Amino acid sequence: MKYTQRILTAVLILTLGLLACTRSGSTPPLLTHDALRSIIVNGTERTFIFHLPPAAATGQQELPVVFAFHGGGGNAENERRVSNFDPLADQKGFIVVYPNGSGRLEDKLLTWNGGNCCGYAVTNDIDDVAFVRQIVVELQSLARIDLKRIYATGFSNGGIFSYRLACDASDLIAAIAPVSGTQNYHGCQPGEPISVIHFHGTADENLPYNGGSGPKSIAGVQFASVKESIDFWVNFDQCKLPPQTETNSNFQIDDFQNCTDGSTIELYTIFGGGHAWPGSSGPAGPGGDQPVQSIPATELIWQFFETHPKP
Repeated sequence: MKYTQRILTAVLILTLGLLACTRSGSTPPLLTHDALRSIIVNGTERTFIFHLPPAAATGQQELPVVFAFHGGGGNAENERRVSNFDPLADQKGFIVVYPNGSGRLEDKLLTWNGGNCCGYAVTNDIDDVAFVRQIVVELQSLARIDLKRIYATGFSNGGIFSYRLACDASDLIAAIAPVSGTQNYHGCQPGEPISVIHFHGTADENLPYNGGSGPKSIAGVQFASVKESIDFWVNFDQCKLPPQTETNSNFQIDDFQNCTDGSTIELYTIFGGGHAWPGSSGPAGPGGDQPVQSIPATELIWQFFETHPKP
């Protein structure tokens, strides 16, 4: 029951954090630094939003960094709303970066090059990995960051891209947390173990749990299954089999432990769950599904990241 207890703890921490922020008469929180910045990557202007927690103001400690990538057709503000990392970042003391993908329009209908998906980014062979690396360089001029605690999460196409980052930037990324996104990059050759926590609904009709093209898929590709994605990293990280498993009426958690260099693989299978960010306040966008509320993905992702730095 330890995994169920972990979820209950996550819900309690999140609730207490929100109450602390909204309690009448409480001291206002310190101002944080939120900004939209632009950098030039391979001759093209790229943009990202970053959120600095109050802990960054002192400059006394190196802070973790969480990259949160929007889904296909979304943008940075969309992912910021869906994941709602900012309050948790203020409470726990980590930096959040919400990058914008690329597209024909400046700030909407943006995608990531995750391998065979999706859209403009793939068609134009956009080097999004180089974009992330350059953001890290930029962040070093803005705050003290911990290079052993750089993480990536994302929804749908953003989750797909987080897998590509694990493949092509394993020297940089300590752990990833794909949500409703699988590994669709056939050239994956990581150099170092990566920890993975993955959330996926069995009723996802946009990016099906068992792979292929679902009734709501618009990318025009055959997606890899959740099993194929998890199996790749279980094998690469040389995790002990079988996993520890806990199942209830809402979800199943498979926890692969004793992996190389302390890495871990966790899979949250959400029974009947659709294409959504679990615990979010609503669908990620048009065509998205209502999220289940039994799993607070954002809090669980941070708990996982916090305990999985690079060795």
